[in-house]
Amino acid sequence: MYKKRVTVINKTGLHARPAAAFVTEASKFDSDITIEKLSDTEKSDPVNAKAIIKLLSLLISKGDEIEITATGDDENAAVDTLVELIESGCKET
Repeated sequence: MYKKRVTVINKTGLHARPAAAFVTEASKFDSDITIEKLSDTEKSDPVNAKAIIKLLSLLISKGDEIEITATGDDENAAVDTLVELIESGCKET
């Protein structure tokens, strides 16, 4: 298992377009990948990062800290790639 925390920087959080980009990228990996919202007031249970409805249900906003966890043969690459995507603002900033 490999995991990292990252803060969402794009101004609209993970709404439909960046969530779709995130799920598309996550789906390229064989590992099981989860995402969890870590905000102090709204900590969530981990959800499948390859399921857009589950991801959207977290209502992740700008400034929210999230944790991305992967388990599998390509877990490091999966987490690192998804963290880079979030740090880039999902190419929307």
